[in-house]
Amino acid sequence: MTKEYATDFTTKELIASFIAHQVRDGERVAVGAGLHVPRAGILLAHLLYCPNVRLYVVMTFTNLIKEPKMEPFYTVTDFRPAKWAEAYVFHDDFQENPRLVSDMFVVGALQIDKYGNSNLIGVGKDYKRLDFRGPGAVGTLSMAHYVDRYYLYVQSHDRRIFVEQCDFISTIGWGEGGADGRRKLGIPGNGPIYCITPLCIMDFEPTSKRMRLKSVHPGVTVDQVVENTGFELIVPESVPETEPPTIHEIRTLRERIDVEGMLRR
Repeated sequence: MTKEYATDFTTKELIASFIAHQVRDGERVAVGAGLHVPRAGILLAHLLYCPNVRLYVVMTFTNLIKEPKMEPFYTVTDFRPAKWAEAYVFHDDFQENPRLVSDMFVVGALQIDKYGNSNLIGVGKDYKRLDFRGPGAVGTLSMAHYVDRYYLYVQSHDRRIFVEQCDFISTIGWGEGGADGRRKLGIPGNGPIYCITPLCIMDFEPTSKRMRLKSVHPGVTVDQVVENTGFELIVPESVPETEPPTIHEIRTLRERIDVEGMLRR
């Protein structure tokens, strides 16, 4: 069946579509409260491609395949998702085994280096006097190390975020590099699969595990990505444009998932 691609979409909707295609049917997937774009992508996958996904939403499990519209929620203490709950997760069980609630995970960052190590702690050389304080690891350390795979996502792309060396590391990507970079550190699980930004999609070269440009979003050039990255990025000879969302995906996002239009702002 030929895909009918949309021509009217925002970068956030494009990214949500890309994330939707990373979800596998039958998985358990955590739906975060804070990162609206990844959340929209996961819900889009569930509604269109993965009906058997078991969604972990604010300490509960549910399936929303028949829900006509997704009521928005903003924090992990928001009471509104409770109406969807089919089962609850005990906090201690979650802490002991994060894979009980999710097989994939999306991690935000204040800083990211060329091996996908990321920092949510803060910016500055002295942890007692940070120039900018972040939210802290907030569970990302455990989730990213024990799930099957995880993805890095940031809401801007510039040299303040993509740095040669993170001031602190809250979630280890590929350590100091190499396919065995995590094994050398005794860390279980896979490293980051993709790094997703408003300019492009990046992956990791298999041997060195250095970040590599995979695709640029419509209207973005390779030079723009290179200029806004604070380390040497691997750039293939040919870099394609990120696949656009389909008409059906955009309709589903706007009518059932992003009912407040946050992805269109």
